Amino acid sequence: MAQTKDFSVEEKLSALVKLQKIDSKLDGIQILKGELPIEVSDLEDEIAGLHARQNRIEEEINGIQQFIEGKKAAIKESQDLVKKYEKQSESVKNNREFEAINKEIEMQTLEVKLSEKHIKDATEEIAEKARQLEAAKKAVATKETNLKGKKGELEKIIAETEKEEKHYNKMAAAARAEVEERFLISYDRIRKNYRNGLAVVPVERDSCGGCFNAIPPQKQSEIKQRKKIIVCENCGRILVDDDLNNSIEVK
Repeated sequence: MAQTKDFSVEEKLSALVKLQKIDSKLDGIQILKGELPIEVSDLEDEIAGLHARQNRIEEEINGIQQFIEGKKAAIKESQDLVKKYEKQSESVKNNREFEAINKEIEMQTLEVKLSEKHIKDATEEIAEKARQLEAAKKAVATKETNLKGKKGELEKIIAETEKEEKHYNKMAAAARAEVEERFLISYDRIRKNYRNGLAVVPVERDSCGGCFNAIPPQKQSEIKQRKKIIVCENCGRILVDDDLNNSIEVK
């Protein structure tokens, strides 16, 4: 919430400097964590995807095995019919019946061969699926080992910085409450524009502390007077004089 009290420009600048220094402390903690949070999240997503792939391959193997069982049953049925027709052929009365029975035997023999071919092809497909499944399992094992290591690193950093991070987060919330809302909006927008998160910078060696663009003497004089909010014409960061910046410490 923006304060209703009318603060002087110097007080507003001091509040912004304080907030920036607190946020920079928090940024430093995030730098310690580095890319670990993103890497952990990415690895977890990859492992979930590999598990889904494993499940899909296992389902496909089960489906192929059921197909093979169906073809085996079809072979047995055809073989039983062949035996039946062969027995019938022993008691045929004419050539017409004999030819009809022989035709049925040939058809069932072809069915057996076709089913055997289907089984052979399906067995080869299962072997390929089994190789894919093994590769997926190995990939999961590798990723899980990697994830365990990354999580361990991250948890160690979190444990070491947790107290400090909570302290600065509490300070940041209090500091934000002291900054006028319109300046807070600008501050947050500027911070998002730069990787180092610097929205409020001092003038150092006659230059902007953010982009190092030269600041004219007249403008430096205005900044030192602390009568108005002045931003760098090159990068848009809020400029403060070095004395004000150094007078504010965050512990």
